[in-house]
Amino acid sequence: MKTIAITGASGFVGKSLRNYFTNRYYKVISIQRETLNDKNKLEEIINSSDIVINLAGANIINRWSESYKKLLYFSRIDTTKKVVEAIKSVKNKPKLFISTSAVGIYDNKSTYTETGNYSNDFLSNLCQDWEKEALKAKSEDTEVSIFRFGIVLGKDGGALVKMITPFKLGLGGVIGSGKQAFSFIHIEDLLEAYKFIIDNPTSKIFNLTAPCPTTNAGLTHALGKTLKRPTILPLPEFVLQLIFSEGAKVLTDGQSATPQNLLDLGFEFKYKTIEDTIEDLCK
Repeated sequence: MKTIAITGASGFVGKSLRNYFTNRYYKVISIQRETLNDKNKLEEIINSSDIVINLAGANIINRWSESYKKLLYFSRIDTTKKVVEAIKSVKNKPKLFISTSAVGIYDNKSTYTETGNYSNDFLSNLCQDWEKEALKAKSEDTEVSIFRFGIVLGKDGGALVKMITPFKLGLGGVIGSGKQAFSFIHIEDLLEAYKFIIDNPTSKIFNLTAPCPTTNAGLTHALGKTLKRPTILPLPEFVLQLIFSEGAKVLTDGQSATPQNLLDLGFEFKYKTIEDTIEDLCK
């Protein structure tokens, strides 16, 4: 029985991973926030783990005050630093460390594989620093994979749960122009991708996105069609900026990414398009 330790296990993706691997007879250990501050306890868990998954971090979709931006940064960088230091300190090092990042690392000028151009804004710089910290865990004993998430869509949490209510009421519509890219992944494909890399450990960066990125307008059309509701009420960008401040960029300034490295390794996505994904999750 392999042992997987997970930081951030109380979030939507963390809970999903915990259930997925527990049902496949892995031993799953949740690394709690207080454990991260207890060096000995953290090293004890890491020393007994075959795989470590790092998901910890404050919710990115929020109002980005200066204090909240500091929370976004330190909740990711400090947590990763503590986990990496523990991996480097223990005798029995994990075979694989999977750390999280986001496609927000890229600029929005093109559709990118994992070698795309980076932006120079807060979110991209946060992702770059986050990845640099995680990669310090790489050694002869430990492979390090970085998973750059697109928007994770599922029935039991995440972005879709927050956006579906206005659509069901016939109040859904595009955000701003609707032309901004929307890179997404079905939660089921995300879970299978974790299993795939755990079975085939390698030190690579992976875009965890469906092979066919869409736009906000494409998402809106898919939701309207599946739910059989009108989508005629656009949400102006200035309203989001009033609510989220700089954090509105997550919704108004999307990136277009494709999962070339996963495809090259032979991973097969079940839900390749936004239509396939929404149809499954809203049925």
